[in-house]
Amino acid sequence: MENVIGRDTEKTILKEVLGSGSPELIAVYGRRRVGKTFLIRNFLAKEIVFEYVGSRGARLSTQLKNFNRALDLATGSKKIYRVPGNWPEAFEQLTYFLSPKLLQSRSVIFLDEFPWLNTHKSGFLAAFDHWWNSWGNQQKNLVVVICGSSASWMIQNIVNNKAGLHNRITRKIRLLPFNLKETEQYLKSRSIGLDRFQILQLYMIMGGIPHYLKEVRKGESAAQAVERICFTKDGLLSTEFKNLYYSLFDDPTRHIAIVKALAGNQSGLTRKEIIDKIKLSSGGTVTGLLDELTESGFVTMQPSYDRKTKDTLFKLADEFTHFYYKYMERNRRAGEGSWQIISSGSSWKSWSAVAFERICLKHIPQIKKALGISGIYTEEAQWRYSSKKEQGAQVDLVLDRKDFIINLCEMKFSESKFVLDKAYASELENKTAVFRNQTKTNKSIFITFITTFGMSDNEYARRLVQNSITMNDLFA
Repeated sequence: MENVIGRDTEKTILKEVLGSGSPELIAVYGRRRVGKTFLIRNFLAKEIVFEYVGSRGARLSTQLKNFNRALDLATGSKKIYRVPGNWPEAFEQLTYFLSPKLLQSRSVIFLDEFPWLNTHKSGFLAAFDHWWNSWGNQQKNLVVVICGSSASWMIQNIVNNKAGLHNRITRKIRLLPFNLKETEQYLKSRSIGLDRFQILQLYMIMGGIPHYLKEVRKGESAAQAVERICFTKDGLLSTEFKNLYYSLFDDPTRHIAIVKALAGNQSGLTRKEIIDKIKLSSGGTVTGLLDELTESGFVTMQPSYDRKTKDTLFKLADEFTHFYYKYMERNRRAGEGSWQIISSGSSWKSWSAVAFERICLKHIPQIKKALGISGIYTEEAQWRYSSKKEQGAQVDLVLDRKDFIINLCEMKFSESKFVLDKAYASELENKTAVFRNQTKTNKSIFITFITTFGMSDNEYARRLVQNSITMNDLFA
């Protein structure tokens, strides 16, 4: 079995599960390709005694035949169990198989792609509910792990189930993509010796998705990897977009409309702006769609500084989706050399600035650590002010601290040290003045820069900037 990179919090939970001495029902969810199955199969390899994977769109008869094959594999014999006629019978067989094993040791049942098992009129969820409540939750040595890529389904039907499974989940793991540190560790484990600037560029496009990063080859630059993986006919990501959304949502048309709208607006959109932009008639509908996209990790909510719900911004959180809409959806240059042409243009620089900002917003704990304020309570938000009478301003990351300091964070991507010039210095002074005037804050305001390679030392930087950290700090 392969070594599990990172995932320290998740591994701690699973260790506690193995040692708890109580029946455990664990829900594991997260977007497609994030490594859920890999984590469970590798970390719990010695304890898994039965594993079954649901098949998307398969008929009940097919799912039951597959269940029978999984049981045959677990027992090592094809003669013990016949194909069950329904799910209650299938779980009876599982009980018979498990009972002697549970008398001997801690045993893990792994039901992967759990949502796909609950096909129309199959009775699967009701059967599982009854099996767990009538037998499973009385077995002190039993651990049941249910896993699914459809995070919204897992939340609605398992974690927040209002029927028989209500409050029955003993632990839940929402598996997120790797952060930059874990991405670096993962690439190093595969003997890929890219520096942090190269890794940062890969992350802007692929995010911390292990299955995508696995495609990067030893000896390739970031640009070479992107060209091969995204812009050749056999590249893994050349057809990934539709597969990604159609595997998670039964009808992803409106989900895709939302992420497309967000991809076209780097500052994010409010709920009302999304409704207007994609022309949805029901506000309740868009709320449900946004919840599903948020739980699946594609969209993130960023509260406004004044905490007014109507001003909460929704931003596209998935790096690949953002890259797809910018460079892959209508690309006519597919083929050898296409990415070299695209990445040398001016649009790449402006897009990289937005992508870097998105990465920074995912690494706020690392930013706080670099600023030496990990132990200080902070509220993170965005702030913007517009007026027809005076100049407006926007801050994409505000750190409002309990020690009476506010960090106004500027995030800047560049290929060398960032130079703060006179025009930008004037903009910062105006931004600070407008922020103080509009928020009426009495706290000290620290202008904080997060850049790739640091800042050049000049009179404007010395006068205005209190804190400057680099991309290296994001890898902490």
